[in-house]
Amino acid sequence: MELFGKKVTKKELTKYVGDMSQIADAREGMLTAGKADGVRVIDVKTGGGFSFSILPSRGMDIAWAEYKGTPVAYIGKPGVVSPAYFEKDGLGFFRGFFAGLMTTCGLTYMGAPCTDAGETLGLHGRISNTPAYDVGVSKEWEGDDYVIRIRGKVAESAVFGENMVLTREFTVKLGEPCVHIHDRVENCGHTQAPLMLLYHCNFGYPLISEDTVLVEPEGTKVRARDAEGEKGIDRYMEFEPPVHGYNEQVFYHELPRVKGDESYSCLYNEKLGLGGYVKFSREQFTYFGEWKMMGEGDYVVGLEPTNSLPEGRAAARERGQLVMLAPGETKDFGLTIGVVEGRDGIAKIL
Repeated sequence: MELFGKKVTKKELTKYVGDMSQIADAREGMLTAGKADGVRVIDVKTGGGFSFSILPSRGMDIAWAEYKGTPVAYIGKPGVVSPAYFEKDGLGFFRGFFAGLMTTCGLTYMGAPCTDAGETLGLHGRISNTPAYDVGVSKEWEGDDYVIRIRGKVAESAVFGENMVLTREFTVKLGEPCVHIHDRVENCGHTQAPLMLLYHCNFGYPLISEDTVLVEPEGTKVRARDAEGEKGIDRYMEFEPPVHGYNEQVFYHELPRVKGDESYSCLYNEKLGLGGYVKFSREQFTYFGEWKMMGEGDYVVGLEPTNSLPEGRAAARERGQLVMLAPGETKDFGLTIGVVEGRDGIAKIL
């Protein structure tokens, strides 16, 4: 492995280090201030300059993230909020939307509020506001690789309703400036259930600024979600300073496969020489969205791999695109979120 500009083996490194937490670690704790009181947190540092915070109390999502002291993720105005304050109806989701490096939207519905099959559904689903169980942390040498794994389960279930279970595992290797995420969703119920899943990966200042450009594989096709997006379609890959009264713009990207089944999207700040990226399987993620929000205090760009357009469950059902999971059926999803230094680093994402 390469660490601090030098290639080292386990044997060499352990001569310098008494306990590996000096360099890489996953530390469990709890937040205590304001509406975050009682929220469990696992702070992870990779030893490669990349660090981030997992919130088991919030669906195993990721809040803060930074690279060598530079913030990478956007944190929304509510800050981290306990799921006890979750407002499920309409746009109440925003009252507890910390955003962070990754917010999970789903499992049985996500996207715009709607009424589907007689059920009134709010924005983006329940899973991010559901605490995880069977949470575990392991830190072990695997040959010359020091590997940190964090695992947990999150259930979306109801009497007379669905019983969907998400099993999530984060994997970090010492020295790598990224985190690998593997999810398995299982229908543990006895009737089929909808599966809508979107990964809201949110990048903010200073990574996002007027010096930032969106870099994607050649041949990418982009269309606006609506009339508001059409106004900015010619600048979907460029970003402005904060704008008073800005209305969000959403774009759908058709990303070509680059390496095997994988593709990527990268927000690169030319001035900082730093980029944040998401890479994922195109087979697992049928759609990909860009959320461009240049508002004052709401200054964020979201990269969003998803298995459905985020326009609500009723719209997906009407289009015949609603994914259903049979009893006992499972589906796997995997993505990597990380950072790159220099333009040359973008070519090394895949």
